[in-house]
Parts: sequence; structure tokens; C-alpha cells
Amino acid sequence: MLGCSVGVQSEGEPAAPVPTVSADITDTRNAIGLLRSGTEFINQTSFRADIDIASQVGGQSQIDNVAKRGTARMSSPGGVIEIRMIDDAVYLRSEADPPGVGHEWLALDPARVPADFALSFEPGRNDPGGSARLINAIMSARADGTEITGVLDVNLVGVGNGISFRHPSGGKFPEAVRNQPFRATLDTEGRLVTFLIPEANGLPDAAVRYGDFGVPVKVVRPEGAVPAPDALYPQLGLGG
Repeated sequence: MLGCSVGVQSEGEPAAPVPTVSADITDTRNAIGLLRSGTEFINQTSFRADIDIASQVGGQSQIDNVAKRGTARMSSPGGVIEIRMIDDAVYLRSEADPPGVGHEWLALDPARVPADFALSFEPGRNDPGGSARLINAIMSARADGTEITGVLDVNLVGVGNGISFRHPSGGKFPEAVRNQPFRATLDTEGRLVTFLIPEANGLPDAAVRYGDFGVPVKVVRPEGAVPAPDALYPQLGLGG
């Protein structure tokens, strides 16, 4: 429940050609450095993050980690899930039908939320795009002005809020999928504004887009929220 996870087709299917990137160690180090600098805004100002996977799973979030305010709305074929965060309070409402969970606003106990759900304003912990995991998985990259291209290892991306890769069987992905192409773009101030993973090797296309930097995030505490039932917590996150 909540988060954007992509699967892989059967290992017996032929792999699509993967673009190669001519990049040495220095090129890769410099490109990764630009991307990491380009995500420093996450802990410095408010921002919006939009996620899209194959036009089937999407998410829109507005986060201000400094002021401790955040909203998120995730949509999938199973329904829509909304999140509101105010200081240490976390509220959730689901239009889907998770077992044992109704459709009213629920007040979550942060201490019971699974680690991979990562609903926290701590530095580096609340990026609904999952950019840190994507950057950490880069194997080779090069920068050309504000454009950065390369390949990443899907097995190193892991799971969490934002784009995640999880094999249906729980194992590792086949060798071809371990070198997944990506393309990222920085704005004129060096901030990451897009991270795109095109369809290849049995995985669908996936994209994260950032914007609305510095725009105030207004969050209204939902009226009548009730304590979340025990049945909710095991269904949160992407692990397990």
C-alpha cells in the first residue's frame, strides 16, 4: 500500500537492447556528484514530486521537510490512497479495499509504521521520489551540460517510497535487467527535475519529476480521524 513498485517479465523473454554509455570512473563520479547536489533541496525547501509508471501507477506529493508538512496521493488500478503529515502526526485514507481497513481518515502510530514506508521528516528520509536509492544504484554515467545519462543496477535500487524495483519471486533480477538505462535532467540552478527510466529489459517505463520549489505546503488536519486498526500496519510499505 502506497509507493510505486515495478515488476519484471519472465526471465525467458528476450531482453531489449540496452543503450551503452561511454563513461569512465571520473565521468561517473562527477555525474553522481551533480545528482546528489541536485537533490539537496529535499532537506532545504518545499517541493513537489510526481511519479508515473507505465501510465498505470502514479503519485503526486508536496513536501516541506523543514516546516514538517506533507501531502501525498497515490493512484493505481486498485484505488487511491491519500496521506497527510503534520509535525509528528500521520493521517491516511484509502479508497482501495485493504483487508480490515475502512475508508475513513485514520491516524497512524509512527512507531508502528514499517521502515520502508519511511514517513518521517528526518533529513534524507522523506523523498517521495526515492531519488537517493536511484542515485546509489548508478553503475555508469556521464553529464552533458544539464543532461545526465547512464545505467543503474536494478538490484541495488531496493524498495521504499518512490520508484522501487521488486522481483515477483522475491529474488534477484536477471543479468540483463541489472543494467537499466536512465536519463536525468537538472534545472538552471542545478536541481534535479527529472529522472527517467525508459522501458527496457522487461521493465516498464518509470519517471520522477520534481518542481514547485519553495511553494508553501498547506495541509489541513482531517476532522474525525480514528486510530488506525492493527490490520493496516502489515500492509504498509513495499517490503515483506
